[in-house]
Amino acid sequence: MTILLNGQERPLAAGATIADLLTDLGLAEARVAVERNRSIVARADWPSTELAEDDAIEVVQFVGGG
Repeated sequence: MTILLNGQERPLAAGATIADLLTDLGLAEARVAVERNRSIVARADWPSTELAEDDAIEVVQFVGGG
């Protein structure tokens, strides 16, 4: 299947979850927020939220600094 990740098409295995996507991207789950089709997805729901064809996913990574 194909999703739209931060504005770019990305192929993904059928049945993949948000947690799977973040693992594939190598992102630390503690430092990101995820939006699916314009709705924020709670961190506790990432392992059970399966992605679907043409989902629009926005992943925002928090960066500390001063």
